[in-house]
Amino acid sequence: MNKRCLPAAALLLGAHSAIATELEPLVVTATRTAQTADDTLSSVTVITRKDIERQQARSVQDLLRGVPGVDVVNNGGAGKASSLFLRGTESDHVLVLIDGVKTGSATLGTTAFQHIPVEQIDRIEIVRGPRSSLYGSEAIGGVIQIFTRKGGGTLTPFFSLGGGRYGTLDASAGLSGGGDRGWFSASVSAASTDGFNACDGKPSPGGAGCYTVEPDKDGYDNRSASLRGGYRFASGIALDLHALYAKGKTEFDGSYVNEAESVQQVLGGSLQLDPLDMWHLTLAAGRSWDDSDNFLNGTFMSRFRTERDTVTLQNDFAVADDHLLTVGADYQDDRVSGTTAYAVDSRDNLGVFTQYQGWLGAHDLQLSMRRDDNQQFGKHTTGGAAWGYAWNPDLRLTASYGTAFKAPTFNELYYPGYGNPGLSPEKSRSLELGLAGKTGWGRWSLNVYQTRVDDLIAFDASTFAPGNIDQARIRGLEAVLGTRVGQWELNTNLTLLDPQNRSAGANNGNVLPRRARQSFRLDADRDFGRYRLGATVLAAGKRYDDLANTRELAGYATVDLRAEYSMDKDWRLQARVENLFDKDYETAAYFNQPGRSLYLTLRYQPR
Repeated sequence: MNKRCLPAAALLLGAHSAIATELEPLVVTATRTAQTADDTLSSVTVITRKDIERQQARSVQDLLRGVPGVDVVNNGGAGKASSLFLRGTESDHVLVLIDGVKTGSATLGTTAFQHIPVEQIDRIEIVRGPRSSLYGSEAIGGVIQIFTRKGGGTLTPFFSLGGGRYGTLDASAGLSGGGDRGWFSASVSAASTDGFNACDGKPSPGGAGCYTVEPDKDGYDNRSASLRGGYRFASGIALDLHALYAKGKTEFDGSYVNEAESVQQVLGGSLQLDPLDMWHLTLAAGRSWDDSDNFLNGTFMSRFRTERDTVTLQNDFAVADDHLLTVGADYQDDRVSGTTAYAVDSRDNLGVFTQYQGWLGAHDLQLSMRRDDNQQFGKHTTGGAAWGYAWNPDLRLTASYGTAFKAPTFNELYYPGYGNPGLSPEKSRSLELGLAGKTGWGRWSLNVYQTRVDDLIAFDASTFAPGNIDQARIRGLEAVLGTRVGQWELNTNLTLLDPQNRSAGANNGNVLPRRARQSFRLDADRDFGRYRLGATVLAAGKRYDDLANTRELAGYATVDLRAEYSMDKDWRLQARVENLFDKDYETAAYFNQPGRSLYLTLRYQPR
């Protein structure tokens, strides 16, 4: 069977031809070329628009919580700062893309998932394991790519209206279409909640958490819009343009600032063409903004602005049946500005990469290499190799090895009174083994891995600044199972993690903070025709909130219930009960999480 990968354009453009139908479900992030989820040699989870609506997710954190290898830490509810740890690596070791454009704050090094509107999302791909050999800096733990709604087909409106506990209200509306050659989708959404007391902090002396006591409600408002469109000309040339805007206003507890107005923006486009039958070319460019104005009791205190420009040229050559060669280059330019003066406020990076993918009978092979030239940190070479062997059509063994690096953020380098301009990039090497199968009763997979991170950046108490003082060794196991029991569809996964601090000193052998060593998720759903019922059980073991492992956070388990009633083929009424047993728990010390909550949603979506 010819398993040659389709070029990335088949997915990024949202082609509506038989190509998309033939290979669904497709993933593009793991190799920068489109392939089926079954064919990829990486550990990948795909969350589709259907999954988003079935789960009745209210945020990106809702969608990612409990995904294999993912640990989400939230500082006090909707709109509050949220960190994501992928396979036990640091929260800034995850590369995040929106429609192929690299996002995130150049100062903090993370992406504000809490502001990305879930109603604008068509699909999310989570790729676990190092991807620096294809994407460059930051992809030590993996890559998460968010795709906005792409549209296509006949003219179709969609609409939702919902609300629930904590004075929560949300609404979204949009229109999509395009016909046979074109596609477009335009949508807007708004959300508001009164929230609850985000933090039970302790003021100085002996301060902790948010270092203040403000027992009030901490609300959140979000306004967002997205636009995506494109056209495939008769010549085969295809153009795709996209834009996303999200503005969030967050109230929280803090001694220096307690309110922030944040704007996340992404603007990008791509051009695809086939100069020859065996040659597919993609040219893509984009800009992302991460802006934040910060206030204390209504008084302006500070402003941070970061801009990131990216340009990519990618060439995919089908050199023969079942052999695909990719050669490309990325350029990135980061700039920071605002009320804080940084000693250096810009840097650029040029990376060139190549990848070979081959399918040789029962063997699949992927080899990749990248050379980055960073304006501040010089040249870095990363590589990856993956191999798969199919014992039969229903059972496959995979093995992979990859190296990665992460350049320090502007805050780590230059923040006044804190930064350390002498920092070196963090480096990692990872090894993974996997076994996956499908039978008459379902699908399953088992993956084990080890990642070693050198020159890990952490706060050095001796200098009161960040330093390359730490090493980490992370081992993990991920087990995934999807099956049916009677009329119930069951999807479950278990993650076992050993994220060990291997730095010299008193913390050697300790667990890296804020990572649960065990996590489990079970989703059960049943369709009764016009009715649909479901439940999610999420459990996490204990974790520590500090490097010294003196502040322990207890493990917890929550149960969410959901129901859906189809009034006709297009109108649905949905209900969701979160945290059914009103579990009191923390993922970060002193920061509260929502209690038992009921939410209702009326949704119009032609099907």
